[in-house]
Amino acid sequence: MRGFDLSGLVLNGSGTFDAIAARRTFGDELLEQFPFDVFVSKTITAEPRQGNPPPRLWETPGGLINSIGLPNKGLDGFLAADLPQLAELPVPLCVSVMGFTRDELAKLVAAVDQREEVAMFELNVSCPNVETGLIMGADPSETARVMERVRPLTDKPVIVKLTPNATNPAEVAVAAEGAGADAVSLVNTLKGMAFRPGTSEPWLGAGTGGVSGPAVRAIALQQVAAVSKRAEIPVIGMGGIASGAGAQDFLAAGAECVAVGTESFRDPAAGSRIRRELRGLRPKLEVTYLERGTRSG
Repeated sequence: MRGFDLSGLVLNGSGTFDAIAARRTFGDELLEQFPFDVFVSKTITAEPRQGNPPPRLWETPGGLINSIGLPNKGLDGFLAADLPQLAELPVPLCVSVMGFTRDELAKLVAAVDQREEVAMFELNVSCPNVETGLIMGADPSETARVMERVRPLTDKPVIVKLTPNATNPAEVAVAAEGAGADAVSLVNTLKGMAFRPGTSEPWLGAGTGGVSGPAVRAIALQQVAAVSKRAEIPVIGMGGIASGAGAQDFLAAGAECVAVGTESFRDPAAGSRIRRELRGLRPKLEVTYLERGTRSG
């Protein structure tokens, strides 16, 4: 991956760990015991966004539905206010970007690429292209066009974050790879909704939101396995990982590394804990791979 080895690393899911707020709470101790090997920023857009109206969260028996709506300061606000603080983190910084057109994404990548504090990009392609009406990350040709537009603008690694709502995520991953992506990550949240108790009115202010947590883990594992069989670039697995054993399952499915999201809301140090548990299980995982090879040989 353009000189960056992802093997065995633990990342955060974009938007699930606010490093700036955490540092205000825990002080410099956060830097000494940072829970992730790479930090992925909240997704930024070209213009500031207020996000969706409240309520924004609903807890399910197996996870969470969020309807945050990508609130952020916009490109200029991020570069002026957030980036200097994120640059002080003791790990490489991956900036997540999202646009409603290919040109908008290109503007974001070109501007952020100028900052040496940034190690890599995540393209959040879960929004509709206003020019075509297609979800960029759900249509292989749209995904390829996005990558073809932004690839010449940066030599830094580019990760394409796939939506699980695509008809065939493996085809989308292959399209991203063919157009120059260095890695793909999956899964993003699945669409869901909840009713206000005792009524037929939606609880979330935007009506629907994204389901995450243990409830999506089985779906995520299947999609990671399918994508890893088709794509040759690294796969970052995510979706309901709450333990080292859960992370190990994603590596067994073909992921090179994992990202932790919803579990960080319950346990801010989840990344560190899962990393320790995973390392303790790695010898067992390597034996499993060896046994598979012996059986298949």
